[in-house]
Amino acid sequence: MPTYEYHCEKCGHFEVFQKITADPLEECPTCGGQVQRLVSKNGNIVFKGSGFYVTDNRHSSDSKESSDDKAS
Repeated sequence: MPTYEYHCEKCGHFEVFQKITADPLEECPTCGGQVQRLVSKNGNIVFKGSGFYVTDNRHSSDSKESSDDKAS
């Protein structure tokens, strides 16, 4: 779920985890004041693990068929 940053007129800045399809908040969950959703700069993507390759999802039978096609 993405993190959205809001600014409350009374409390200041806060962040909320919301679904993409959820409507923006209209009042602060802490004090009930009026809030405005901010444009966040948090666009960093972190890939963990060995990586993503074309061969990651292939079965051994697929690679045999493709090598047979190349031979003919």
